[in-house]
Amino acid sequence: MRGAEFAELKAFAAVIERASFARAAEHLGLSPSALSQTIRQLETRLGSRLLNRTTRSVAPTATGEQLYRRMAPLLREMAEAVAEASAAAGRTGGTLRINTLGMAARQVIAPRLARFHRLHPGVVLDIVVDDQLSDIVAGRFDAGIRVGGRLEKDMVAVRLTPDVPMAAVASPQYLAQHGAPHSPEDLHRHACINWRLQADGTAYRWEFAKKGKRHDIAVAGPVTTNHSDIGVAAAVQGLGIAYAFDRERVDAHLARGELVQVLADWSITRPGLFLYHPSRRHSPAPLRAFIDCLLDRDMADAARG
Repeated sequence: MRGAEFAELKAFAAVIERASFARAAEHLGLSPSALSQTIRQLETRLGSRLLNRTTRSVAPTATGEQLYRRMAPLLREMAEAVAEASAAAGRTGGTLRINTLGMAARQVIAPRLARFHRLHPGVVLDIVVDDQLSDIVAGRFDAGIRVGGRLEKDMVAVRLTPDVPMAAVASPQYLAQHGAPHSPEDLHRHACINWRLQADGTAYRWEFAKKGKRHDIAVAGPVTTNHSDIGVAAAVQGLGIAYAFDRERVDAHLARGELVQVLADWSITRPGLFLYHPSRRHSPAPLRAFIDCLLDRDMADAARG
């Protein structure tokens, strides 16, 4: 295969994986017009249209999808081979695509970005914040970060954080006006901030347990949301009781006295955050480096650097 032909296929794969000419062009270091010309050359050489393009979207044709499915594993193998060769020479490079919950992006990724770039300047991180529980294989991601109970099947999972105790919280003003619940059943007489599950859109049934006795409670109140910031803000502003697992946000309000925990002896513990990725014989070197960074196993290297 000639170099130009390989460049055309690589460009085609970049457009498919990013579902955007602009993002693919940025990734490849090309102008959008140059990338469009490259794709047209590939389509002309193959004698078939590979992409359906509009002003707002791009998607593969049936022929394009078939071509991508055949060539994508080969391109990944080549990229991994190059990455392993670079790693053997003391360098790690390539693009790493990560699909992550917003909570994980804030808690475990954002604080480590500078250190990862300092240790692995040849790796481009393509991080997509996604609370919709997307399929990382269908989305062509190298790895995803999810709560432990929501991992996709047949994946290699790496624990990133300990399990997290849930916390039912309310503002002092709300509790002064309405009193504090003493059992999960009391929540039926309170305004509660509902959490809508992303997977199917249903409202989360609040889970409690004490001395082997379990309660799943359907609650009601003035706000339903799928974002933890909104739920916590509603509780701080006195709109009702929230049941939160994003303890980083809740603990700060508890420390300032803006929230008070209730039903602490009934609250359960939820699984922590896990990074997961498809099972392969050899994990790509950039992914191994990223996992080491998230687990702070590279702190010694950072100190030496």
